[in-house]
Amino acid sequence: MACEQVIDGPSRRTEPISLRTPLALLLVSLGEIAAVWWWLATPITLARAPIDPNDKVQCVSYAPFRGEQTPLNEWTHIEADQLEQDLRQLKEITDCVRTYSIENGLDQVPSVATKIGGLKVIQGIWLGSNRAKNFAQVATAVRLTKEFPDTISALVVGNEVLLRGEMTTSDLTAIIRSVKAQVTVPVTYADVWEYWLRNREVYDAVDFVTIHILPYWEDVPVKAKFAASHVEAIRERMAVAFPGKEILIGETGWPSEGRMREGALPSRTNQARVVSEMLGLAKALKFRVNLIEAYDQPWKRRLEGTVGGYWGLIDSVRRQLKYPPGEPISNFPFWKWYMGAGMGLSVLVFAVAGITLRRRPWTPRFSAWLGVGISATSAGILLGIAADKMFYESYGWGGWLQWGMLLLAGILSPILCAQAIVIGRSLPSFLDLLGPREGRKWSKLSAVLGLTLAVTAAIATETALGFVFDPRYRDFPYASLTMAVVPFALLMLNRPQIGVRPIAESAFAGLLALSAVYVILNEGRDNWQAMWTCAIYLLFALTLWRARAEQSQG
Repeated sequence: MACEQVIDGPSRRTEPISLRTPLALLLVSLGEIAAVWWWLATPITLARAPIDPNDKVQCVSYAPFRGEQTPLNEWTHIEADQLEQDLRQLKEITDCVRTYSIENGLDQVPSVATKIGGLKVIQGIWLGSNRAKNFAQVATAVRLTKEFPDTISALVVGNEVLLRGEMTTSDLTAIIRSVKAQVTVPVTYADVWEYWLRNREVYDAVDFVTIHILPYWEDVPVKAKFAASHVEAIRERMAVAFPGKEILIGETGWPSEGRMREGALPSRTNQARVVSEMLGLAKALKFRVNLIEAYDQPWKRRLEGTVGGYWGLIDSVRRQLKYPPGEPISNFPFWKWYMGAGMGLSVLVFAVAGITLRRRPWTPRFSAWLGVGISATSAGILLGIAADKMFYESYGWGGWLQWGMLLLAGILSPILCAQAIVIGRSLPSFLDLLGPREGRKWSKLSAVLGLTLAVTAAIATETALGFVFDPRYRDFPYASLTMAVVPFALLMLNRPQIGVRPIAESAFAGLLALSAVYVILNEGRDNWQAMWTCAIYLLFALTLWRARAEQSQG
């Protein structure tokens, strides 16, 4: 009967079993997990509450889509009751909403706002390359303006249509002038601030200039702590370039979730800080600002990745303010649950190692227990972060499957590797898992460990190549990946000294290493998410490179 290879040598010695070392390491692990989570959850203090009903937001961008609702489907139609629910809630925090279209039921917004009372509407007209559709949008918006003159305060004729390249400047200005001739309210056009500088002739056609300044999306991303000052610097520059007309900041804000862009980090605390500082600056300097946006919009994730869905001041699922006045603002409001789960995982890792040794006549060296402790601590600290990221970053069944499998690998890896470390077993190769049936000589637990390794390698390589070829909207899986890879790397301490380097592991190692080097250069050193992820790619590449195919014997 085939048996597993257990490596004698420095990993173990035949002495009576002692609980002193693992218990001490477990206590250290639990203490470190608690300390890190206490630090991660520390709330921030702001001079001004981000959203304060006693000091309302001037205006917010409003899109009503919830759950699976999306304007990308032409048949999507939002009922008036849903609009009324939202607008009544928004009335508590703002006096104005900005819309972008009259499609999908949004033509009802002025009517509902009039019914509620106390809300102004900056009515948007969506323009694109379809001329017939453009004229229909214009006709409807003009009609609404005449029907609700006390509610619609301005018309925005086109949103970033020049940025998208769907219309020429001359065609746009012609439509703007046509609309102005039919209404009495002010008329403007909205685009990213650079496109106003590139298309100055639009300035002559509008009543006021509406610019979008999104520090996170700038070609050179701006850190959150500099976002408000960046917006003010751009506003002053635009005021000089276009004198004599009001400059409305039609879009500005910050995302609460998503991937870093250089030093620009989406987070709850950063979003709260940027919104607070932006509104304070607007009040002090007396300029108008419209925040993007009222509600998180899940459908935008299809176009812009995770970050696109989390610009809202209000959560899209619970329909509650992310930052209620008077409550502490933390990146991890459920940190106690995350800490408890991490501690539980750490205890489980040590328990599995201890149970494995109950019938073994030796005690592993301190280095083996140290490996177990490092695996348990890193997994315990990162479990909550990984679960949080999976919840916010998984989109569609494919996303949930991918990030769910990686998180599962991150949970199984320290458990299975702890068992292998203390008895001197080595990391299985892909050949052991997928090779000819007669050559497979591993137990079921070893097979699960090998499968966990293979899943981690596949997902790590897919994400690494994604950051090389299509990085803009991809999230960095640093938490789950670290949970999985660190135990694998530590298990390589039991690596056999015989055997050849497997081709499959070598190929994965090469792809991971080359991708990591490229991503480091492409993302920039300020992007700690990228640096962390690439460090784990390189550690995983080294682990796979050191693998040996002959790791079992009959």
